[in-house]
Amino acid sequence: MILVTIVFVIIIAAAVSKAVFMIRGNAEKDRYTSYLFLSSAVLLIISIIIRSIQIQFFAVTNTYESLIFYACAVCFILFVYEKQRKIPILQGIVFGGIITAAALLAVASSPIAPSSVQPPIPALQSGWLVLHVTFSFIGEAFFVVAFISSILYLTVKDETKKRNSDRITYTAVGLGYPVFTVGALIFGAIWAKYAWGSYWSWDPKETWALITWLVYTAYLHSRMVKKLRGKGSAILSIIGFLFTLFTFFGVNFLLSGLHSYG
Repeated sequence: MILVTIVFVIIIAAAVSKAVFMIRGNAEKDRYTSYLFLSSAVLLIISIIIRSIQIQFFAVTNTYESLIFYACAVCFILFVYEKQRKIPILQGIVFGGIITAAALLAVASSPIAPSSVQPPIPALQSGWLVLHVTFSFIGEAFFVVAFISSILYLTVKDETKKRNSDRITYTAVGLGYPVFTVGALIFGAIWAKYAWGSYWSWDPKETWALITWLVYTAYLHSRMVKKLRGKGSAILSIIGFLFTLFTFFGVNFLLSGLHSYG
């Protein structure tokens, strides 16, 4: 928990650093923020390792642990994106990603995500669960980038920035989609068979994960087959990300089902 607090402070420092450079209009000269991301990701990995030793299993078995891993994935991806300083719109996307990572850690530190150390129940002690959760959140970390770039597409006026934002959204979804597909649907189905004896049971989280996947499938179909771009694609990307949030938070706290493990 102490490491998570330290990371939260580092991320806030990254937000301040990025904001200062953006306000001064020389964000491409920012050499500090990327290393703050990297240090945050490393510290979160250490936190995951320590907790994994404590529970004697890979620590992605409840809401708190999943949020820590999710924030870690976002920080690492932001570190990679931040290196591409020559694309001006990326600075706004990175700043939005910083706020997202901070929000994830804030929720992880809140009462809705108890951080007490408890060994996972037998149904969660599966390598398929680890693959299911980690791949899902790595995919969703790319969707964070796509979500922020889509918002920027809808708000900026400069046509060059719009084109860059549209392209970044497309590439981020293109990278996240196969990872999310493998993690959420394929590894998720295999784990479901291991845990509950059935590959698919129309559990609320399964259903909403499928809906999310269908939205991103529609996004890629509209881009690759229908050659659609612009406002409609951006809106689809935003809807897809909002569905990922509902799949994780909404289903956990509003709906009951087989995934109700905390």
